[in-house]
This record gives sequence, structure tokens and C-alpha cells, in this order.
Amino acid sequence: MKIKAIITGVTGMVGEGVLHVCLNHPEVESILVINRRPCGVTHSKLKEIIHKDFFELSKIEDQLKGYNACYFCAGVSSVGKNEEEFKHLTYDLTLNFANTLLQLNPEMVFCYVSGAGTDSTEKGKVMWARVKGKTENDLMNLSFKDAYMFRPGYIQPIKGLNNTKSLYKFFVPFYPILRRLFPNYVTSLEEIGLAMIDVTLVGSDKKVLECKDIVRLSNSKN
Repeated sequence: MKIKAIITGVTGMVGEGVLHVCLNHPEVESILVINRRPCGVTHSKLKEIIHKDFFELSKIEDQLKGYNACYFCAGVSSVGKNEEEFKHLTYDLTLNFANTLLQLNPEMVFCYVSGAGTDSTEKGKVMWARVKGKTENDLMNLSFKDAYMFRPGYIQPIKGLNNTKSLYKFFVPFYPILRRLFPNYVTSLEEIGLAMIDVTLVGSDKKVLECKDIVRLSNSKN
């Protein structure tokens, strides 16, 4: 099976990195990216749709058929947002997108990037963690072929990409130390992309993937 993937969030750091890994991986046949603005990448595998409203997908539904993976890397910060607003832009948006893809591609593998500290109980004190936890839980309850929740902590960026956040650039020289001291909270952007490809091709018994799981899956020979 060759992977035909939809990727969101490629104008951000994680999505750009996952796209980069997929473009260079022999098991990925074609990629559709959906953005609010152009990503600036051209490649023979790549098709891009510019679409402003992720809550209204009816106009592009015909272009979303025929894919067997979605790597959902889009997301917003909770800073400056109340819970209702953050939930709308995180939970509501993601589930609307996922449900649309499910109707069009029921055999799809759906990968969602949440983050270390996400609250699966949905009852903790940290607002963003509760919302992300509910998002994860409800995605896993959908009837996709499979769904995997990715929980990276610190992410080592890929050199040469455009959307690396300044904070991550600062920590780049300290990556080997961070990896050694905090193995449960450190991974690389390349490992995230490779792990997504691996779970699409061969699956994983574990559905919620912490940093150590991401690193392990990325080292698979598949």
C-alpha cells in the first residue's frame, strides 16, 4: 500500500516538517495540503488547496476523496482565549474536518497532533489540556480504520525549513542534553513524520503516542 495523505497545518512548524518528511519518503505516493494561505512548496507529489473556512468544506469535498491518511497538524495557541473560543477552534474545527473525511474515506488512518500533558480525563484544571483530551477521545471514537494521537513535548526542528518558531531555534544546540535528560518529553520533527508514516503502513497497538512511542515508531524499518 502506498500512502495518499492529506496534511493540514503546513504553514506551521509541525505541519511543514511532516510535509517535508512525506515528500522525501518512498512509501508516500501523493499529498494534498489544505491551507488558508499558500505554503510556498512545489513538488511532483504535492497538490495544494487554498481554503479559508475549515468549518465549511462542502465546496472542496470532491477533492478530498481517494486518500488513506490524514496528518492533522493544524492548531492554535490557547493564549488569550477563553475555553469556549479555544474549544471552537480546536475541538469543533478538528471534529468537523475529521467527520467530513470519514464520510469520504472510511478506510483512512487519522493522525492528530495534540501535545504532552493532554488530559484524557477531560476533568483537569488546565483548560487547553482538557479540550485537547476531549478532542483526542472523540477522534478515537470515530470509525476510521485507525486513529492515533501524537503528544510531542519539545520538538527538535528540521534544519532549513521556514516555519521554525524562535523558541525552538534557541534550544536547538541543547537538543542532545535535553534528549538525554528528558527522554519522555523530547522528540524530533523528523521522528514525528516517520512515526505517522509507520502507523499508517503497519499500525500500532498503542493509540496515544507519547515522545518515547514516537521515537520507537520512527525507527521502524517500514
